[in-house]
Amino acid sequence: MSANVNTSQSDTKQSLDTSVLFQPVKIKSLELKNRIVMAPMTRNMAPDGIPNQSNADYYRRRAEGGVGLILSEGTVIDRPGSRNEPAIPFLFGESALSGWKGVVDEVHTAGGHMGPQIWHVGSVPGMSEWKPDVDVESPSGLIGPDTPRGVAMSESDIADAITAYAQAAVNAKSVGFDLLELHAAHGYLIDQFFWQATNIRADSWSGNSLPERSRFAIEVIKAVRKAVGPDFPIFLRLSQWKQQDYTAKLASTPQEMEAWLSPMAEAGVDVFHCSQRRFWEPEFADIDGAQGLNFAGWAKKLTGKTTVSVGSVGLSGEFLAAFGGESSESRGLENLVQRLEREEFDLIAVGRALLSDPLWVEKVRRGDNDKLMGFDPSDLGKLI
Repeated sequence: MSANVNTSQSDTKQSLDTSVLFQPVKIKSLELKNRIVMAPMTRNMAPDGIPNQSNADYYRRRAEGGVGLILSEGTVIDRPGSRNEPAIPFLFGESALSGWKGVVDEVHTAGGHMGPQIWHVGSVPGMSEWKPDVDVESPSGLIGPDTPRGVAMSESDIADAITAYAQAAVNAKSVGFDLLELHAAHGYLIDQFFWQATNIRADSWSGNSLPERSRFAIEVIKAVRKAVGPDFPIFLRLSQWKQQDYTAKLASTPQEMEAWLSPMAEAGVDVFHCSQRRFWEPEFADIDGAQGLNFAGWAKKLTGKTTVSVGSVGLSGEFLAAFGGESSESRGLENLVQRLEREEFDLIAVGRALLSDPLWVEKVRRGDNDKLMGFDPSDLGKLI
């Protein structure tokens, strides 16, 4: 396990007023006790796609540790090739739904709230050598610029995928989840429709503009909203960067971002979950300067919707450095508090820091920052 922060750092942070993190938030029918969200993190530990008691215990411990809202690891829709590892959980089938009900019940008993992240990986491969025994599907049969993998989706494939997203939403509500999140970030299926490098179709599911390429996302959102009704909160996770290209930028100006996000807000999104590699960086540096709005800040400003910011909270250094073990410092808590106090965004998602330390939230609440544990890459192989 990574070392704790040193005394000089902790003395400084002990005096930091973090009360803004622990203010309640209401989103439609959802009432959260604080502003801290457990970010979705792939664990690949649901054998045969079925969550079990180990998964339930893992999420319950975060609820007991004070997390206001838990977003599950990506859980896939009922489509061929929707997952890229063998133990990623399903959000369909009697056994998997029974497993998820057990997870949700434990989280609720511990006083927490939870939603699933509904996922289709598109043409992105997993970390292992495992391959699905069906065709990999994506908008154009590409994983990146001029890089083929799998097959391009037909019109019927697209229609079936939209239906599968809606059914997954129904399933989520039926087992007791409090909300749902659609994964439309990081180069996976919905994001592959957004990205011009992976959507080179010659039909109405593509186009030269980002709003045109957003049609698939909008149809998914509309179908999901119809399936769950008007009061069930829908989150949408977005990113500019892709795991295929960390420098990718879908919207280069606020005007382009507004044209991208506003139709999705109108289609039924309640909360935009805005992923960037480092939450403290301005989204449009040439406009804002060093202290400008981040991605979530711009999403809130442009749409008026509730937003979640995420990106290296609780980690020291650069986003990927944590996987090399550089993660012992509680990074940027003062910056985070300042941004929340000026209402730049509404919620903050914490990922790998919570993966290694289930009590991270409670320690911050008590001011015990000297006891915060850093992310240890070896923890990826277990459910702590």
